[in-house]
Amino acid sequence: MKNNNVNYSLTKTDIEKEKQKGVLTTAWHRLVPLMVEEKRSVTISIVAILVSSAASLVVPIIIAHIVDVYIVGKNFHGVLLFSGLLAGIFIANLVSNYIQIITMGGVGRRLLFNLRGKIFSKLQELPVAFFNQNKAGDLISRINNDTDKLNQFFSQALMQFISGVILIVGTGVFILFINFQLGLIALVPAGIALVVTQILNPWVKRASLKSLRALGGMSGEIQESINNFKVIVAFNRLDYFRNKFKEVNETNYSASVSAGIASNVFNPVYVLASSLAQLAVLVYGIYLISLGHFSVGLLIGFLLYVNNFYSPLRQLAAVWPSLQLALAGLDRISEVLSLESDVRTISNKEERISAPSDPAASMEFKDVSFQYTEGKDVLKNINFTLEKGKTYALVGPTGGGKTTTASLMARLYDPSKGTIYLEGKDIRRYESSERVAKIGFILQEPFLFNGTVRENILYGNEEYSRYTDAELSNVLEEAQLTKLLARFSEGLDTKVVSSGDAISLGQKQLIAFIRAVLRSPDILILDEATANIDTVTEQLLQEIIDKLPEKTTKVIIAHRLNTIENADDIFFVNAGEVIRAGSMQHAMDMLLHGERQS
Repeated sequence: MKNNNVNYSLTKTDIEKEKQKGVLTTAWHRLVPLMVEEKRSVTISIVAILVSSAASLVVPIIIAHIVDVYIVGKNFHGVLLFSGLLAGIFIANLVSNYIQIITMGGVGRRLLFNLRGKIFSKLQELPVAFFNQNKAGDLISRINNDTDKLNQFFSQALMQFISGVILIVGTGVFILFINFQLGLIALVPAGIALVVTQILNPWVKRASLKSLRALGGMSGEIQESINNFKVIVAFNRLDYFRNKFKEVNETNYSASVSAGIASNVFNPVYVLASSLAQLAVLVYGIYLISLGHFSVGLLIGFLLYVNNFYSPLRQLAAVWPSLQLALAGLDRISEVLSLESDVRTISNKEERISAPSDPAASMEFKDVSFQYTEGKDVLKNINFTLEKGKTYALVGPTGGGKTTTASLMARLYDPSKGTIYLEGKDIRRYESSERVAKIGFILQEPFLFNGTVRENILYGNEEYSRYTDAELSNVLEEAQLTKLLARFSEGLDTKVVSSGDAISLGQKQLIAFIRAVLRSPDILILDEATANIDTVTEQLLQEIIDKLPEKTTKVIIAHRLNTIENADDIFFVNAGEVIRAGSMQHAMDMLLHGERQS
């Protein structure tokens, strides 16, 4: 089994990325799997490209024939006849290009849709540790911006790339067949340009990747500033966040300029190569005509072929940065898709070997240690047991490890060492749905969804999801939760906005409380769940908690001592230890002593 300290950070260094290249396959091997479900559309596009390329390849030789045979022979009927043929070829070329554009446009949009779905599904599979190590803004940038780079490449650049390659190869064969020496002269500048491309290509990819990272960093900074805007205003520190944004904006600007320069560096090289090739062909072609070894028509056709050869090269030079951006985006997307959660259901064979657990206990910690970062224990060799139906309090100074202990109970994380048992069985052996049904966790700052109170309290609760309002009201009354619901002006239909102030933080905690209690969990964990609630409502909550089923084990984390004074047992959590405190007075003494030390 993986250790809890798996590094989920996506902000890896360039050196680390270079090491990964041995694992990641080549560009095409990574792009081809994305097109597996689009075989039909891609096949149609390739057929259209072959028709278009064939049309482009036959036009110069037809023009050469017209010049040498019909224009020189002053046969205008033949000129008109072959002009009609050329018009038909041009129309076929136009139709095939439209088919290719429309088909690949659909491929790009479907790829974008599917890829975003895969990334979002993968994010839902990853543990809390992943989101602790990565900024939300950067993840949003990967879902939006990086996938869009792939969409642009597939819908616009890919077929240009394939068409260009086919046309270059076909034209190269034609010009070498027409006149081998003249063909070699035409191809030499292209060879030099390709060498320059090979030398500059790593720099172009690095610049593209750096630009995407900088954009992700700026998204992360914007998201953080917006989320903390109240704090910014309260402390009048607009200057701080303005300077922070200026810093990331300048970084993004610098990276974008570098990427822009890199994106256009190849085009002038191929323009120069094309000009040199045409000049060389013109000079040597006139020389061959003077010797009687070449015709004027063939020279015109040959110059058209040279243009046909270098024009796709220029297009490839323009498309190449798009490919690099797509690959850079694919690298960042692949980083997310390749991650595997270390919080998974295990089999009996994988269970850690330890002393037998007490099957009568609600939960048991055996030799549990935990680290957020390697080498720094937050909890060390913890051992304690929670009995069914009892109420336990966790007290201790801020940062002592109370919330970490509660998070381990709910399996938001796995311990670095040791085993946690839930009702006598390794907690890792429970399926997620089974574990969540047994454990209710009310956070200090609960997360709610946009919608209504009804939708939020029934979130993840299949048992009551199809109940009518009347049926749900009866359930709430039986659970003595109707008095809490009266705190909302429109009852179950009260609107909830997750990021706004439509309801207070205290009301959000009430919704989270109702949501947890409705599930009738075997273990109910309250992490400062009444911190933003008035004393009257808190007393009401306590009455509801006291009337929970006898089997329900309650774990309460609170700084207000009146919240925990009726607990059956109190644990003091600090400096990596969880110690049974005994009496309330002893807990208070330990808490005061711990706060002085911290």
